[in-house]
Order: sequence, then structure tokens, then C-alpha cells
Amino acid sequence: MDPMDWLEEDELLRFFRRHKTEMSLMENPHTFLNQLRDHDLVPEDHYKEVSRMKSKDNIKKGLYGILDWLEKERSKSIKNFWRCVFREKILNQYPTLRELRNSLMDGSFQFETQEPETVETEETDEGKRKDLSDDEEGEENQASSVKKKMKLRSEKSVCDDEEEQAGPSSRSSPRKKSPKTSPLKKGEKNDIWTWTMFKHQFPVTCGQKGGILNRDRLAKGEECIAVEKQWFTPNEFQTFAGRKSCKNWKWSIRCKDTSLGKLIKEGHLKAGNYRRKCKKAKTSLFPSGDVVTVSEEEEDKDEDEDEDCDQDKEDQISSSSKESSMAVTDEEGEEQPEQQPEASPDSGRKVFKVTCGDLAGTLHKKRFASGTRGKSIRTETSWMSPVEFMKEASCPTDASWRKDIKYEGEPLSVLLEANILSTDSPNCTCRNCKPSVIDLESQEKDDECSICKSEEEELVVCDHCPRSFHQKCHLPHLEDTIFGDGSKWMCTFCVFRTYRESSYRDELEREAVMSRQILQSILQCQYLLLYLSSAEEQRFASNRCLHLQNYSTVIKTPMWLGNIADKLQEQLYKTVGEFVSDVQLIFTNCASYNRDNAEYLAAGNRLKELFDGEMKSVFNISE
Repeated sequence: MDPMDWLEEDELLRFFRRHKTEMSLMENPHTFLNQLRDHDLVPEDHYKEVSRMKSKDNIKKGLYGILDWLEKERSKSIKNFWRCVFREKILNQYPTLRELRNSLMDGSFQFETQEPETVETEETDEGKRKDLSDDEEGEENQASSVKKKMKLRSEKSVCDDEEEQAGPSSRSSPRKKSPKTSPLKKGEKNDIWTWTMFKHQFPVTCGQKGGILNRDRLAKGEECIAVEKQWFTPNEFQTFAGRKSCKNWKWSIRCKDTSLGKLIKEGHLKAGNYRRKCKKAKTSLFPSGDVVTVSEEEEDKDEDEDEDCDQDKEDQISSSSKESSMAVTDEEGEEQPEQQPEASPDSGRKVFKVTCGDLAGTLHKKRFASGTRGKSIRTETSWMSPVEFMKEASCPTDASWRKDIKYEGEPLSVLLEANILSTDSPNCTCRNCKPSVIDLESQEKDDECSICKSEEEELVVCDHCPRSFHQKCHLPHLEDTIFGDGSKWMCTFCVFRTYRESSYRDELEREAVMSRQILQSILQCQYLLLYLSSAEEQRFASNRCLHLQNYSTVIKTPMWLGNIADKLQEQLYKTVGEFVSDVQLIFTNCASYNRDNAEYLAAGNRLKELFDGEMKSVFNISE
């Protein structure tokens, strides 16, 4: 990255002024001078005068004179100066220049409006004026003292120069640097995003690629990342960096190891609406040699737009409750019942378990638009609109989604009447109502990780089911090296489903299953743990000792799903029995610690029943 792309001219000029002396002391500066002349930054007569000098002291003085002239007469060319001396071949010859470039890159240089020497001089002058008003004789004594100090400093400077020339190490090592300081004023918070250098733009990275992000362009939703004079949107920059699969660019593009998502969340950045892309991968999921790969999930709108759509829905609900006497007709020609303002215990719920005949699914409020718009109902295998859900359930052709789709035994119309759900207007242009081809494809995939239920950071999407995963949540983990292939990818859930459908399995005794080598059944164990993790509500995902003070005094051997996942990934289990023993330990600990907590006790028992039933099915264990 070129610091000249994101630093202002006055900052670069101030930096130049502070380091003229360091540059003038560089050994063998002839190549440095040649570079300045080649870029028309030094007049020919100045160049010839200094290049003919033989004495090192004279060369240093002459070089400082050239730099001083450049500062005064060519200040507008300061960016060109730094660009030409920061070429790699020049940096290799002059360690001082490399240190200066590193200082610009890491932000460790100091931006102050006045030099310390200037402040000190002003304070000295003020003291002189005070002494003058008190005693004229004191002024003369002070002036004499200052002259002596100046003489001593001059002699010390000459000695230092002689010592530097005398030592052979001075030719290969740079001068000692002054302590680095951050550009903060007294009382300011130590927050680099408030620095002057980041006012308009700053360097960003994605994978191994770097660029310069323009803050104003980002806020407007325009192409905002410059790489070698070419502009990219955040998603295009991801593609350029080989991270095309990311579900959310805000977590994959970073500045100084901080994600743009965090900067936006904390108010340091503003971002317009962009489309986002998801992931490609190729990896073997189990030892048999079967190869599976990750395919591209095309662009999806930024979650900020989803939040705006949710807010629009809330506004619609509020408006409809105020005008409850007005009937609204959606695109299907069905008149909605009058809106009732009564409060409901489900008003804060975002996901609803629904059924239609024998078919079950979950309706997600965020995706709901109307009967035919918005794929808002998630089944085991796909996302559907309410009407598509009815067709999948083989409902009669004259069925109404409002009446035939049930929530807790009641029709969906109950949620509409209670203002818990609201249909978008026929003229709504959100991505649920007026989706592009890319939007339609993105609606086929989950917005959150199937395991940890979080939307943050990048998500890998399966090409054979709606599931999405974080790289470290999936088993086996997905490493960065597997991305960018373009082939289709199948998650462990789908791999195991395919395996079970295509293989014949004899009934086994439980003891025979427990004694199996783990590598012979790694796919089954990975599937069981993912199944268990996706079914529970994160109660047993992490170490309870970190959250409960007395947990370690009651439970001597803590166990949690994340620990089991790590042991599976690192192949620390030898037999299936060891894996199952750790899973069962979670339920035993839960029962021991939560004897007086009915909610957690019930959750542990429910999860135990799920695991026991699924394990019996997975290994075809006989009664």
C-alpha cells in the first residue's frame, strides 16, 4: 500500500520537515540524489554542486541544503518526493528511508501543529520578556548563559558527527530513532480512528490483498476501495482478494486487524447499501476420499437494508393499528381483516414454528412479506414463501395461506390481526418484494450460522441445503486454503444424508458401536455433534465454569460441546465410546448442577433424548 494515497500533503510536508536531518545524514547519498534529479525534484546546478563534494561533512550539509530548498520551493511536490524515494530498490539501500516509510504505514509518527523546539523557544522568549521587565541586568546574564549552551550544543553535535563517521557500523545501520508517539492531544481517547491521517481514507486488507478505503464513498454506497488506481465495491474487493464466498463483507475486510463491521457498529464509519457475496471451497469431509466443494452464493443485500425493511414493517404495523378501520388488499386479492391493537405475548418473537398438514417449518418474521413474496418459511431442505409452503404440503388449490398455515394450532391470520406479522404493500420495493435474480438466490440460504446462530463474520453456504456455517463451527473445519475453487460444496449434514441413503447398514449391538475406532465412524460422530449443536440453544456450547462462580466446586469434570468439537477436529478420540462418553457427561453434569433449576434440567433431558434417539438411528443400533 502506498501511504501517499491516504495521507494529506500538509501531513507529509510536516513529516518531511521533521526528518530532513535524518535523511541528510545517510551514508553514500549519491543514489538518493540521482533519484531526486531523475524525478525533476532537484535543480541541475544544486545536484552538480553536491555530487562533486568530497568531504562527508560537506556532503551532509549540501544534502540538507537541497532538502531545505525542496521544502521551501517545491512543497507542492512533496507527495512526488516520497513516492520516488520509497521505491523498493532505494529502500533496500537506505535503512533510514525504510524506517520512515514504516513509520508512515503504522501511524506511529506524530502530528502536532508546532515543533517542540518552537514551543521551547517561545517559552524561553516569554521568560526573557519577564526578566526584561524586572531587571535588565538579568537579561544580559541569561543571554550570556544561552550563548554558552548553544556553543556546547554545537560542539557536541560536531563530536557526534565525527563519532558516526569513525565507526564502520554507521554505514550499515540507521541512526537511533526517537520514541514513537501517537498523534493524540492531551485528554484525547487513545483511538486511532480519530487521527488526522484517517479523516478521509485509510488502508484496508482482505486476505493477502490491500487497498485504500475512501470513507465518503463508503457512506454513499459507491465504489470505495482503490487498488492500483482501480476502484472496487467492498464485494468486488473481496472477489479480487480471493474471498468471493463471504456472506458479509463487513467482517472480512479489515483495517489494522479491526473489521469494518466493528468500526461501523462503533460509529467510526458509515456504510451505504451494498450487495454481498458468499463462499467457495473444496475439501474432503471424511476419510473415505469422497471430495466435496463449496459453491458461490451470489450477491445479497447488506443487512442494513434488511434492518431498514424491518423498520418499515414496524412502521406499517404502527400505522395499521392507528387506522384499524381501513382494510388493505394484497397482491393475491385477499382482503386483510381489521388490525387489532391488543398486545400479545408473541409480539417480540421473530421465529414461529408453523405447520401445514403434515409439513412443518419455521416462519421468520424478518423475511416475511406476503403470501407469494419473500421466502420466509424454512423447512429441513429449503426456504419457501407461504404459498410455496402450502403447495409443498399438497394443500387443495383453493386453500388460503392465512387459514391453512397454522401457528400453535391457530391460523396465521391470528398473527396478522394481532399486528405481530404484517404484509408489505403491493408497491413495496424491498428485496423480499422486488427481488433480483441474485436476491432470489440469496433467499435460498440461511442468514445465520446453523451451529452458533450468529450472523457475524463470513459464512460458508452449502450448495445442497439452506444451511450456512462459520469456518470453525463446521466439522471438519474449513480452512482458507480450500477457497476459490468454484466447485460445489456439500456440508456434513448433506454428506451424511447421502451416505445413509446410498448404503446398506446391518443392525449393530451397542457394545460393538462403542468399541469402533473413531476414524471408521468420524463422519457419523461429526454429524451427531453438529446435529446436537444445531438443536440446542447454546446452553451447553461453552465452558460453564467461565459463567458460573460455583460450577467448578460442584462439577469436577466439566464438559461442553465446543470442547468435544475441538477434540474431534484434533482427532483426540480413539473410539466412538470415548466420544459418546464425553457427550453423556454433559447431560450428567447438567442433571447434577441443575437439580433445583427446572428449566435447565428439562433442556438437558430434552437434548439427551435427541442425542440418544439420533445415535440409535445413525448407527442402526438394535433394541
